[in-house]
Amino acid sequence: MNRTPLGDVACSIARATDLFGDAWTALIMRDVLVGVTRFDDLVTDLGISRKVLAARLARLVEEGVLEREPYQDHPPRHHYRPTRKGRELYPVLLALMAWGDRWYSAHEGGPPARVHHHGCDRDTTPVTVCEHCGGELTLDTTTQLPGPGGRVGPGTRVLAPLIASRALPAEKDRNAPTGTP
Repeated sequence: MNRTPLGDVACSIARATDLFGDAWTALIMRDVLVGVTRFDDLVTDLGISRKVLAARLARLVEEGVLEREPYQDHPPRHHYRPTRKGRELYPVLLALMAWGDRWYSAHEGGPPARVHHHGCDRDTTPVTVCEHCGGELTLDTTTQLPGPGGRVGPGTRVLAPLIASRALPAEKDRNAPTGTP
């Protein structure tokens, strides 16, 4: 089954999930960010086929999320290290983990892993907060407003006008979404 490419949709979530939207990619990044970086170890841990893993790793390297580094010459062996772009996926995975812990771990006696913060030496639950005031960001405490890259097109035909309607009066003309590219 072929997926519809989302890279041209004027939505950061669509563009991110175009790369990151399958379970294997999320689990590969989970493993690499936690320290499982060698191809054979990833195959063993995930139970993924070598062909699927090779394809996902190649795409992550091509997108600049991972870099491939040799660790042995004979025979040639490589491991995968997150780039800055890849390391910045960690909070995304922590948020997904916290959601999964809340809604899917109760029947198993609790979460399968804990997040320990080195700064205060305590286990924690990740939360998304405002970069300015530190307040928690939730559906009830935020509103999506139009951004400079917003436009009406595939994937945003209803959403873009809805978000544009929320613009502050001074922003309405400046940030109005444009037609299909």
